[in-house]
Amino acid sequence: MSNIGKILYLFYRPHEPIYMGKGENNVHFGIPKSYMVRQNLSLHTILKSQTTGEKFPVVALDPLPDLSFIQEMTDDDTFSDFSPKSSTIAGKLITMFMNAKDADEFVSLAAYCRDRINKHMFFYALSVAILHRPDCRGLKLPSNAEIFPSLYMDLSVINRARKEAALADDSKEPVEIPQNYSSTNLEAENKVAYFREDISLNLHHYHWHLVYPFTGPMEIVKKDRRGELFYYMHQQMIARYNFERLSNGLNRVVPVDDFNDPIPDGYFPKLASGTNNRPYPSRSPNMILSNVKRKDAYVNIGKLKIWRNRIFEAIHTGYALQPDGNRIKLGVPEKGDTENGIDMLGNMIESCVLSVNSKYYGSFHNSGHDIIAHIHDPDHRYLETGGVMGNNATAVRDPVFYAWHAHIDDMFYEFKRNIPGYDTDDLGFPSIVIKEVEVLTDNQTLKPNGNCELSTFWQKSKMDVSGGLDFAQSGSVMVQYTHLQHISFKYIIKINNNFEGNRKGTIRIFLAPKYGEDGTQFTLIEQARLFIELDKFTKTLEPGENIIDRKSSESSVTLNYDMTSVWKNPSNLIANEEEEDCKCGWPQHMLIPKGSAEGLHCSLFVMVSDGDKDHVEYKAKHCKKDASSYCGVINEMYPDRRAMGYPFDRPWIVKDDFILGADNKMSNVFVAPVVIRFSEETNCV
Repeated sequence: MSNIGKILYLFYRPHEPIYMGKGENNVHFGIPKSYMVRQNLSLHTILKSQTTGEKFPVVALDPLPDLSFIQEMTDDDTFSDFSPKSSTIAGKLITMFMNAKDADEFVSLAAYCRDRINKHMFFYALSVAILHRPDCRGLKLPSNAEIFPSLYMDLSVINRARKEAALADDSKEPVEIPQNYSSTNLEAENKVAYFREDISLNLHHYHWHLVYPFTGPMEIVKKDRRGELFYYMHQQMIARYNFERLSNGLNRVVPVDDFNDPIPDGYFPKLASGTNNRPYPSRSPNMILSNVKRKDAYVNIGKLKIWRNRIFEAIHTGYALQPDGNRIKLGVPEKGDTENGIDMLGNMIESCVLSVNSKYYGSFHNSGHDIIAHIHDPDHRYLETGGVMGNNATAVRDPVFYAWHAHIDDMFYEFKRNIPGYDTDDLGFPSIVIKEVEVLTDNQTLKPNGNCELSTFWQKSKMDVSGGLDFAQSGSVMVQYTHLQHISFKYIIKINNNFEGNRKGTIRIFLAPKYGEDGTQFTLIEQARLFIELDKFTKTLEPGENIIDRKSSESSVTLNYDMTSVWKNPSNLIANEEEEDCKCGWPQHMLIPKGSAEGLHCSLFVMVSDGDKDHVEYKAKHCKKDASSYCGVINEMYPDRRAMGYPFDRPWIVKDDFILGADNKMSNVFVAPVVIRFSEETNCV
């Protein structure tokens, strides 16, 4: 194991002091006496002589790091990366970690900080640094659900897991996470709780924000098309959530766009903060937002309205105001503009340190999270902590996350609606003809004009939470949870290349529901924002017929989340240098929406675009499972020159009642009807 790899042992049981053994091999950090926190100083000599297991000496730093900037954030405070106070402190900590001159100094610095800093903030900042430091490439971060399980499952499960930890290994049984623990079907929103509360989905959202932090050193915040990816990843989350809602007979999300209206949906999370073990507060239905005036958060509704008006002014004029009073164009690169308007807009709305004018355009997205997170106690009179909307690890569980982001997405779409739409020149690929698309599953063949059917079902999986059970006995403790799954499938795409030579093509595959809530078939204008990306890949098309075989597991969107505990074997903490583990991507088991028992009718859209126009040169070493569509490629250019979401990111120049599959005349596009059928049977793995 390389010297830098030992830093990952700091994640093991975050509330146990650093001097306690870590992991299955009982690894001990040989820290200097000056690193012990005040209450443990007297233990240093005893521990130095009595510890067993593998020992890692830690180089003493001289002088010791100055941590005065974190004093406002105690271990009992709830860390919220949406809060200016929390995110500013976290940004300074990330900078400190990034500035460590070598691996030894980085490990030593992290060891010194671990027991002195708010745990959520420490592990957030440490994770960001590990993902971005060159000397940490190849390291595999432990799952956040393994470190802080109380952020991802019912508190009663954690209590039962602690009881199992006290038993002999051959007597332990997996602890079942109830499928419905935040509400019952008396609450309509419970029908889609399986989506919002999916452990891997919550891990995806948390990890995405580790890759794309909005504070910290400029070299890690300023990534290629970062603001545009903020728009696109969250737009796809809303599209996928609406797909699930239509699968379950629910209407699409109603945006939170009037700050004076009640928020109709309540949420009772049943989770605990991983720092102070206080339960996350609940929000009752129809609560009304009010100004937040607390030590840990300050949000003014009037400011939110002003910021929104200024952002819409930039959208409608096509120009943003810079601090020096000059204007900068919200451009469209494919139309010859220098600036990427959607990228600038994403950074303005979020807002991150890349905002063109943060004082003028404010922090609209982040403050929205903050004001909703404190709706239950806006002036802190009841000494309540913030709700789940204030934490990237928990926010997507709450129905209001999607209502808030539906409003954010409407703002982005207003910009897209006001720039030139796509005409046939933008969409076509002359002399390339898609002749046929088949989708083959393990149990049947799906024909484009026949009974096209994908199958979904419930699956039970297990994960080890022992790495987050502080002060419990060592040994694995498994929990079992139920999640959506689908029968694996593959695409067979037949493409004719009528050019005389080879042509490079980008194959883009999307899926959307075919009918709306009232049973009326969607037009393209209505359906466009509901298309979810399933895959995108490049192929060289030889003259004549080309038959492309592509597995669903190869999707450019998804990642197979491995819930195996990294603590079972130290070698698990370091990925093969030739196969880096990016660990960012949409969960593979959620690639396909649930559908319905009677079968949900959908449109499968396959397009071949000109690969020479799409191509981006970059030198990154790909992960063994590349999931770049929603995550990009860390520290490299986004691997597609087209606008994210192309061709559905903006209107097509077609008649208003244009229906895909019926009116389409473009030879490089094929639309196949597909049915998604859900079975209530449950499989176990």
